Amino acid sequence: MKKSLFLYLTILAVLSTIFTYMFLSKQVTFEQNRYDKTTKKLRDSLSLVSNQLADANYFSLAKNENAQNYFDSESSKKIIQYEKLIPVVTEKLLDYNSNPKGNPYTGQDQISANKFIINKVKILNHRWIIADFSDGEIWGEVFLKYFVNEDESISFEVNQSLLYQK
Repeated sequence: MKKSLFLYLTILAVLSTIFTYMFLSKQVTFEQNRYDKTTKKLRDSLSLVSNQLADANYFSLAKNENAQNYFDSESSKKIIQYEKLIPVVTEKLLDYNSNPKGNPYTGQDQISANKFIINKVKILNHRWIIADFSDGEIWGEVFLKYFVNEDESISFEVNQSLLYQK
């Protein structure tokens, strides 16, 4: 009776070990496959987002070599680094938001009690800027020209402005 009990326990232990080994090996394979699928999906998503970002930044001074060369050409009297120019131009334009009648470069006169201020700026190239503005209730966009003057000051000129319907 003792011998058969030990035999049954040994067989049970061997079977348990085999089933555990099979389960764990299948689980590792399953996890590896899941990891590979997730990694591939994430790489595809990252590639898609990178392509969308490149498309979105196509019209940007930071990505436009022709516009960058405008500030670095031999025909220009001084060289301006576009990396430093972008924040300077943006800051100068946003500084006009402190004007009591609103930012004059929105191309719109004050309509309600609130003044129009520029919220977001994108420098498209060496000459053009597009900006988003609002007074808290009414939103619009403005297309501006900008110039870097000989004394390194920045001047702006409204080309076209539009307001969106409420």
